[in-house]
Amino acid sequence: MNLESLPKYFSPKTAMFSDSPAATATDSYSITDVMASLGWASAQARMGIELFLAKQGINKPDEAVESLYHYALTQVHKHAAISKLDEDIKGEVLQILANYAFQDYARSAASKKPCSELHCEDGFITVRKFSTKFGTSEGTSVKSLGLKPTRVVTSMRELEETCRVLCQVCKGKTTVSHSCRCNGRGQVLDEKQTKLIGIPTYKTCPKCSGRGYFRLPAEDVRRAICDSVIEISQPTWSRNFKPFYESLIEECFTEEALADSVLSKITKREINFT
Repeated sequence: MNLESLPKYFSPKTAMFSDSPAATATDSYSITDVMASLGWASAQARMGIELFLAKQGINKPDEAVESLYHYALTQVHKHAAISKLDEDIKGEVLQILANYAFQDYARSAASKKPCSELHCEDGFITVRKFSTKFGTSEGTSVKSLGLKPTRVVTSMRELEETCRVLCQVCKGKTTVSHSCRCNGRGQVLDEKQTKLIGIPTYKTCPKCSGRGYFRLPAEDVRRAICDSVIEISQPTWSRNFKPFYESLIEECFTEEALADSVLSKITKREINFT
């Protein structure tokens, strides 16, 4: 069993009333087996288990971010520009880096974020519209010439109306998907090669580099640090802070891979649990 199979064991199942016997296959796992294996795996790869469960929305991300923060404390000595900061400032900076690193790690093509439009409420935007209303009356008609009665403008006034229009950012959904234009596939049609060869040919999506979703902009992390802790210029961020931030994201995926490997070994049938 791998990590991808874990979420289904945390979802409630509907009771089935049937006279058919329960499955007795040797490759089936009970919830007790899974929870015992998960506890054993957590003892060897706790950080990876916490990160994955928080990524799937099973656990709150507080513990995962805290574990990532403590890992950052053990690695900050490798980056002189950060380690030389005052203890209070360094702690706040590392907390922000750990928080944003987890957010970037937890992103996927299926994940969503709140609508970025400031005035969006429930998928709609309240706007003011101005319109001109004309009052008309029926003019005199010339029956002898066979003309129809005409309308004559007698009054005109300006009206201001408040109405709700559909938000063009989220299209009324209140959330925006992180998926790329490739719809999470990571590949797009190569029109040039398709015309040349005559059959559909695909290439890696240049927008997302094959991930299927957009990463969290690193500039957002720098701005968060500047707004709440300390001012950091763009060159300083790119040279001294961003490499450490990227290493935290890589560590998240490394720990998840380790947890997956440990869980797979534990749940093999030939392993004796006694």
